[in-house]
Amino acid sequence: MPYDDRERAPRCDRERLLFKTLRDCVSDAKARCPGWATRLNEVDPSELHSRDILSAVPITRKSHLIADQDASPPFAGLARAGAGSFPRLFMSPGPICEPQLSAADPWGAARALYAAGLRSGDTLLNTFSYHLTPGGFMFDSGARENGCAVIPAGPGNTEQQVQAIARYRPTAYGGTADFLNLLLQSFSQINGAEFPIKRAILSGAAVPQNLRARFNEAGIAVYELYGTAELGVVAYETDAHEGFVVNEDLIVEILDPVSAKPVMDGEPGEVVVTRLARDYPLFRFATGDLSAVITEPSPCGRTNLRLRGWLGRADQTTKIKGMFVHPEQVIAVVARIPGAARGRLVVTRRDDRDNMTLEIETSQGSIDLEAATALLAAVTKLRGNVVVVGEGSVPQNGAIVDQRPA
Repeated sequence: MPYDDRERAPRCDRERLLFKTLRDCVSDAKARCPGWATRLNEVDPSELHSRDILSAVPITRKSHLIADQDASPPFAGLARAGAGSFPRLFMSPGPICEPQLSAADPWGAARALYAAGLRSGDTLLNTFSYHLTPGGFMFDSGARENGCAVIPAGPGNTEQQVQAIARYRPTAYGGTADFLNLLLQSFSQINGAEFPIKRAILSGAAVPQNLRARFNEAGIAVYELYGTAELGVVAYETDAHEGFVVNEDLIVEILDPVSAKPVMDGEPGEVVVTRLARDYPLFRFATGDLSAVITEPSPCGRTNLRLRGWLGRADQTTKIKGMFVHPEQVIAVVARIPGAARGRLVVTRRDDRDNMTLEIETSQGSIDLEAATALLAAVTKLRGNVVVVGEGSVPQNGAIVDQRPA
């Protein structure tokens, strides 16, 4: 069942509307946003009629956005107004400043949650964070737009969350796969009753097949969605469970990370997204994530472009426990540890959880491990271990090494 008629509209009609809106947004951004006026100086909005001409619009990368916001805070001149005109202000790791748009469902989450079966009368246990990052509010606003009650649980506090599940009997869960697995195990140990959650909308990290199977065995239907803090929900699973349907009001391209040219349909490439929002548009935002297009029509009847899901990173930035960790952050941590000569972050998976270990070569034989561990947590906002390794143990092949199974 579609959220609205737009989901089953002919692709040609959708493309025509998207590019009309794009021309209007580019014209408006050039007139009202100083940052976009500079970036789009040589772009003629009237010529933007199809994907063939999109290359005229320069690509904006997340790393460039960080630097530009440092130079011109808070939004690098890319928003129509200042910080005080937005309802909420976030700062995701990087750091990147992100305003909440003024729309009722500003991140486009309602459509994705509807596709996962959430309807009026359902209760969502929302375990995404409400602090500084927009994940919690993203799911919260989408669920409430669909008429659902929301338990604003946030991450952690497992025992208290188990009590909330027992008393409120939520029908749906929003969060990471790892934390749902922990709640499922804890609820069974403490209550012994049937787990009331029957639908799980998972994001923040790719869902391992063993966990998906475990949830299905527990009677939980799993739906993944792919989104970013800057863009909101980009694509989402439906009942067909065959790829991720691209959200409406977005133009999604799959480009070669090196040449920035479109790849052949079905070939992997970097996900580049244009968000058509007047108050804070993002034109050709390069996410650093890899995916590929599915060309066949979706069995669910939705006609928009579909993606194969998250296939990895185009750069060395790595998602750990649902949070991005950038190479620059690892380098900064190592530089601030007295006695550290070289270091790298090694990411593994153990007991169905992500683990990270900062390996340090020293120039003086020892370091303050407690202080280094606290520093790692402060910079990345994640818990990890710090270990000292022998001289020559840290190869010069990058700041982050992901050793998790594909």
